[in-house]
Amino acid sequence: MIGAKISAIGTYVPEKRLTNSDLEQMVETNSEWIIQRTGIHERRITRADEFTSDICVSAIKDLMHRYNKKIEDVDMIIVATSTPDFPFPSVASIIQERLSIPQTGAMDLSAACAGFVYALHTAHSYIASGLHKKVIVVGADTLSKITDYTDRNTCVLFGDGAGAVLVERDEQANSFEGFQLGSDGSGAQHVYRTGLSKRVNDIELVDTKFLVQNGREVFRWVVRNVPENIEKLLKKTEITLEQIDWFIPHSANLRLIEPICDKLHYPMDKTLYSLVNFGNTSAATIPLSLDIGIRDGKVKNGDRVLMYGFGSGLVHAGQILKIDLDEEVHVPHPF
Repeated sequence: MIGAKISAIGTYVPEKRLTNSDLEQMVETNSEWIIQRTGIHERRITRADEFTSDICVSAIKDLMHRYNKKIEDVDMIIVATSTPDFPFPSVASIIQERLSIPQTGAMDLSAACAGFVYALHTAHSYIASGLHKKVIVVGADTLSKITDYTDRNTCVLFGDGAGAVLVERDEQANSFEGFQLGSDGSGAQHVYRTGLSKRVNDIELVDTKFLVQNGREVFRWVVRNVPENIEKLLKKTEITLEQIDWFIPHSANLRLIEPICDKLHYPMDKTLYSLVNFGNTSAATIPLSLDIGIRDGKVKNGDRVLMYGFGSGLVHAGQILKIDLDEEVHVPHPF
């Protein structure tokens, strides 16, 4: 099998901040309650004229600048998102035109908050098969555009952001050490946004343009299933938790991450998350968390990370990676 590695990373979050104090003026809530229940202090929100394709392009430009990367020879673009600018054309196709990449495949991937890990797995598969050499993978969402800001149970959670990585063929080593994928469609009605159909699993859905989430049921499913599947991933790869330097779960809610770590007996101080300042950014949470770890000097080349995404579907995806980034040429911009 041909080796592959993540050679560069870039991220972007919008300038506008939506703080807990701001939300106190919008719905019946308070900052103390939000922090206690979620761990979130603020989120970043896109402008009215700023969409998922825009923040994806900004994240890729950050990658190019920091690592002095050229992308003319990229032969596939994969964007994981639940909030594309349009049902079609794809965000990936818009990126291809905006960045003037001449000959590349382009597609969007829909796996909600597990999307980035699914997209990484897809990129690795393309490279390991020998069919592709250089793939841009982006996890990005503009959840503020589908959030009901009159619903205090959901509006405190979500924000906007993008994270991009460059996955390249590597003849010397393979950074991708193992994966675990799964889905439980019987819980599809617990997180959704209606579309052409208004029913799932013979259940009538609330017909709204906004995201709908049954937080209690999602919590139960995640705490029951994610630790179990992480154990399966570790067993399959013959890697122990003690050999994992950093755990990067989907940053849905700090009160959801804590019981996962408790069940695994994995320390919170070796767990990376991006929710404190950015909220739940869906497909962007894992690359944002990884980049925060890199910027803070925690994650270094040679470290082994375990990423695990989970979300609407109900889908989940895990990936164990050895970090082997190229050297940064420019200091990353401050968030």
